[in-house]
Amino acid sequence: MAVGRNAVLLGVGVAGVSYLSTKANRSKVKNIWFTAKDKTMSFLNRKCSELDPLIEKAGHPDPYDHEDNKMVDEGAMYGVHYYNNAKHG
Repeated sequence: MAVGRNAVLLGVGVAGVSYLSTKANRSKVKNIWFTAKDKTMSFLNRKCSELDPLIEKAGHPDPYDHEDNKMVDEGAMYGVHYYNNAKHG
């Protein structure tokens, strides 16, 4: 089993080396790598910028946002209700 896996890995390695032996193929792989890296970084930065308002709101809740305060109040009581139901059945 391990011999077969090693043979496959060796074959993949040899194929990779033979593909990258020409300068044109190396530049193609390099361009693909940098393009994928740039797309990934732009996606991650976009996600972080979308979360910034939520993080700021979580750190500084508005006392006049009644819906948010109601949700927090209900969430805070969940543990108490669970304990009471478990204890008193």
